[in-house]
Amino acid sequence: MHVSTPVAPDSNPESPSTLQRWWLAIRPKTLPAAAAGVIVGTALAWRNGGFSLGPALAALGVALLLQIGSNLANDVYDDERGADTTDRLGPVRVTQSGLLSRDQVKRGMKIVLALAFAIGIYLTFVRGVMVLVIGVAAIVAAVAYTGGPYPLGHHGLGEVFVFLFFGLTSVVGTYWVQTGTTSVLAWLVATAIGAIITAIIVVNNLRDIEQDRAANKRTVAVRIGARATKFEYGTLMTLPYALLTILVVMHALPLAALLTWLSLPLALRATHRVFAQTGRSLNAALAETGQTALVYSVLFAVGMVLAR
Repeated sequence: MHVSTPVAPDSNPESPSTLQRWWLAIRPKTLPAAAAGVIVGTALAWRNGGFSLGPALAALGVALLLQIGSNLANDVYDDERGADTTDRLGPVRVTQSGLLSRDQVKRGMKIVLALAFAIGIYLTFVRGVMVLVIGVAAIVAAVAYTGGPYPLGHHGLGEVFVFLFFGLTSVVGTYWVQTGTTSVLAWLVATAIGAIITAIIVVNNLRDIEQDRAANKRTVAVRIGARATKFEYGTLMTLPYALLTILVVMHALPLAALLTWLSLPLALRATHRVFAQTGRSLNAALAETGQTALVYSVLFAVGMVLAR
């Protein structure tokens, strides 16, 4: 059984500082994608005259904290289950590498999720008790992604978790806490941005397919194989552009929404990597997929502002 031990900060002159260790732990490169849904939901609220700065900032804070909390949970619980080894292809995991102890990471996770809960209390006063119910469900899911008796990510439910909470809930929830309503359009746009965000976990699982198979981690990629996973990724990256185009043609969205197509070159570059490369080389595709989600959402927001 692997037992992680913290490395003393002064044991190696090149050892990262405590701040650097926690910076690695929260995985800052994942945070832009967490913000994407909030940006889109706020843009829709702006278009419909319902923008409200306080709830918008609170929704952003919750989204970022849930992402960080999920990252910390993933780090420590994958280490406990032996899913992370020295052979991993992704970025450094602080628990497995001994940069932080399991207890430290778990405490950090609890603090981050408690902060998300606290912001949720504010949103509950703004929009009602249903916000609290959804928030608690999101917190539980963030931990259950790799923790608990039935870790979602280990049983092929990672994509479902990401799509529901960082796609649908992020966009529609952000729109709702500002406007007090939801709409079919909000759900459809949430589906579009949710597809790109879900593609991030797909390429992550594709990269780790052999390691996950060896650790008996039954992700969708392990279940369906690399070739079908690449097709899944391509479908998820195509859907957002096709769906928004249909909504513009149907006059559900203004023509300026097509500014999102300016992110297509980035999406195509990421897709090319996914189909052409394997293993550690897919880290670049992972980063580019997250960048696509952020650029797509910002361009959508710009379109909504210009069209109003």
